[in-house]
Amino acid sequence: MKLNIIYEDNDVIVVDKHAGLVVHSDGRTDEITLADLALEMYPELLNVGDAPIKLTANNLKLKAITRPGIVHRLDRDTSGVMVLARTQKAFLHIKKQFQEHTVEKEYRAFVYGKIKNDEGVIDRPIGRSPSDFRKWSATRGARGELREAVTEYKVLERGTEATYLAVFPKTGRTHQIRVHLKAINYPVVCDKLYAPQNECILGFSRHALHAHKITLALPSGERKTFEAPFPQDFTQALDILNRV
Repeated sequence: MKLNIIYEDNDVIVVDKHAGLVVHSDGRTDEITLADLALEMYPELLNVGDAPIKLTANNLKLKAITRPGIVHRLDRDTSGVMVLARTQKAFLHIKKQFQEHTVEKEYRAFVYGKIKNDEGVIDRPIGRSPSDFRKWSATRGARGELREAVTEYKVLERGTEATYLAVFPKTGRTHQIRVHLKAINYPVVCDKLYAPQNECILGFSRHALHAHKITLALPSGERKTFEAPFPQDFTQALDILNRV
């Protein structure tokens, strides 16, 4: 397995992450990660990024989590564009843009149901789910610190059972798009965590979310947009949506 490189220069590497690939280890499993593949191709990434996280469980020391060059993340089953930093200077430069919300991101998603409005804004803080430690919530009863989260969306196509969206997260909370779309009762198709009772449709076997474009300023000062092509399951799903 190798990374699919979209772009590279002396400062950054832009990759197209495929669905099913976890970004970095959780310290508990030995599965191959995007970070492992990146290090194999670019050994200089080893000393780039935040300090390793050392985890312990039941008083046993687990393998430290290293995140070489990782500035931002995608969920395991989300496909699409990711930017890695090749130097610490580039890492800090890009990280600051994420913190200041100046990075522009466009995702594509299929959601259950037929959304009435052609576009909308979901402005709901996100906290911990009161029922499941794996989940987050943007509805009443969310626990812990509630963090500001804003997601814009635009309808691209409507089918009888689903809607195809362009989604623009303005903040970067964990599971933000999935949580926000669930909160307005249009969960992402085949999202087994946030819509476990819904049957997977349109041929999907993973949640139907793809990081399509990202725009940010490179350390050189150039503002550039990178785009990840649609995976096969997305192109097939759009064809099905247009035929039903």
